[in-house]
Amino acid sequence: MTRRPLVRRIAAIGVSTAALTALAAPAEAATTVTGAAAVDYATWQQDCRQVMNEALPYLKDRIASSSGEKQAIVLDVDNTTLETDFGFQYPQPANRPVLEVAQYAQTHGVALFFVTARPGILHWPTSYNLEHDGYRVTDLRVRGLFDLFKDVAAYKTAQRADIENHGYEIIANIGNSTSDLTGGHADKTFKLPDYGGQLS
Repeated sequence: MTRRPLVRRIAAIGVSTAALTALAAPAEAATTVTGAAAVDYATWQQDCRQVMNEALPYLKDRIASSSGEKQAIVLDVDNTTLETDFGFQYPQPANRPVLEVAQYAQTHGVALFFVTARPGILHWPTSYNLEHDGYRVTDLRVRGLFDLFKDVAAYKTAQRADIENHGYEIIANIGNSTSDLTGGHADKTFKLPDYGGQLS
């Protein structure tokens, strides 16, 4: 079986073709993503940096004022922690502004939970990619067989609720889509740009 039919088959169950192609294709440079309008990489990075410049002071204060609870951050994967739609290579590069914030948190004892709509078949390559890029993965939540048919926002909300049920206080939830952030179960949310859905 060739790579691209496998990408299409897995994409049919709810994972973006860009995310899968990035895992399967050889390295190839890309500076823009085409959609209704081109999304420039430099602009995307600048916009991500602006959001993380708001997140970091909040996290510093929140971590410093901890009263001993187990603190956690929940992060999306595609075009949040990884540069999924910019350049097709594996391992995918980290989204640097997010990585820097995550590394500050993890060095201060905050657990990092990654909640993605990717299917279970991509658990190992995703976990390896995140660790390779410098994220300390406390847990990676991927969609199981029955989760593939759930609304993405409902699935991610349920995962955050489960993390709280394990005794964690989710001090921040970071993603690039409203489906990453709606539903509560986080003290504060930070939305990265998706430019009207042009980024997965």
